[in-house]
This record gives sequence, C-alpha cells and structure tokens, in this order.
Amino acid sequence: MASHLGKLYLIPTTLGDNAPLEVLPISVKKIIEQVQYYIVENEKTARRFIKKITPSKKQAALTMFQLNKFTDPLDLPAFLEPCLKGEPVGLLSEAGCPGIADPGADVVKIAHEKGIQVVPLVGPSSILLALMASGMNGQNFAFNGYLPIDKSQRKKELKRLEQLAHKHHQAQLFIETPYRNNKMLEDICQALNPDTLVCVACDITLPTEYIRTKPVSAWKKNSTDLHKRPALFIIYKN
Repeated sequence: MASHLGKLYLIPTTLGDNAPLEVLPISVKKIIEQVQYYIVENEKTARRFIKKITPSKKQAALTMFQLNKFTDPLDLPAFLEPCLKGEPVGLLSEAGCPGIADPGADVVKIAHEKGIQVVPLVGPSSILLALMASGMNGQNFAFNGYLPIDKSQRKKELKRLEQLAHKHHQAQLFIETPYRNNKMLEDICQALNPDTLVCVACDITLPTEYIRTKPVSAWKKNSTDLHKRPALFIIYKN
C-alpha cells in the first residue's frame, strides 16, 4: 500500500435507534473525529449518526458522497479521490457493517484496485449476532439475502434451502422486508418439515430484542408479532 494515500475506513453503525457507544467501540468515535469525507447511503441519517457519536464535529465541514441503487457505477471512483490526495474516507453503512448486504462492497473493490488500504472497524453485524445466538452450525452457513416475493417461488426456495441445510449441515440465513415478516414466517411453517429448526432474530441489540430457535411444529403455535421489526431468519435441519 502506498504510504501517501489516505485510508478507506469501513465504519459500522447501530442496528436501531440506540445510543451508538452502547454497541460500538470507542475506536469508531476516534476515526469519525478524524474523517471529513464520507460515502453514505442516505446523507440525512448519516449526518444524524455522526452528530450522535461526535456532537462537537462541524457538519458544514463534512463532504458526503451518496451511494445507493440510483448511483451511477461510473461515479464510484471519484468518491475515493480524497484518498488519492492523502485524505481518509469513511464508508458508512445505514445499519450494521459496510459491505455486508450493503452496496459499499463496490467501493471497497475499487479501493483495492487503486492500492488504497481498507480498514474494517469493529461493529454489530445482524448476520453474525443472529447466528451466534441461534445454536445452529456456525462453521458452515450461507447468507441468501432476500427470497422471491412470489408466494409459490418463495416456498420453492424455502424447500431448496431446507434440502441444502440437511445435505450439507449448513445453516441457511435470509432476510425479508420488515412489513412482510409475518407472512414469511407463515410460509416457512407451511413449506418446511415439522422438525426443521427455525431461528427468528429481530430487533437485535435493542431493548425489544427477540431471538428464538424452535422447530417448525412449535412455530405453528407462535403468536409473536414481527411486523415492521428488522428480522433475520435461519433454518437448519440435521
């Protein structure tokens, strides 16, 4: 790595509306105090987070580059121009860790191509925290992102993941849009075998945190409301 280049810091954020330093180490605060250039998904929420963690930092001095589904991929290299001039840049996630189920991975790839040092900072990952608390196989697992929206295709995919879990002893993780969580759990109960284990982890790190692992047969009797609560689902079958 060239010593004259600024570093790209991967800055994690909280998973919900709690005080940042309840779940983030002081090292994150120290880096934010140093960095003036940020690559963010949403400027408003990014500025709010920075103000929470470092209230004295002057917001007017910050430069924000927006990275979301509307960003032209050709614009991404320009986001790292400050690094080429010796300035550090922070890649800030909307929730959790940058680059994990997050568009920031594209910027990280470009940083490596340009010889810019990439520094991941410690912070909460809903994927890892859910797996840690699930009691399922933490040595062999796969994150599958979102499943199909179409009901029949979703059930077909659930059965495929169940087969993979059984064949390879591999925990299968996936997420859903929060307002469809209850429907997802219904489909899980309808599509999978009664003895297949299912972990539901929602509101991770928040006061309302709920993490339970039970067989499908027990989830069919479930009355937990998951509506609009950030959740992660894991299935596993011995």
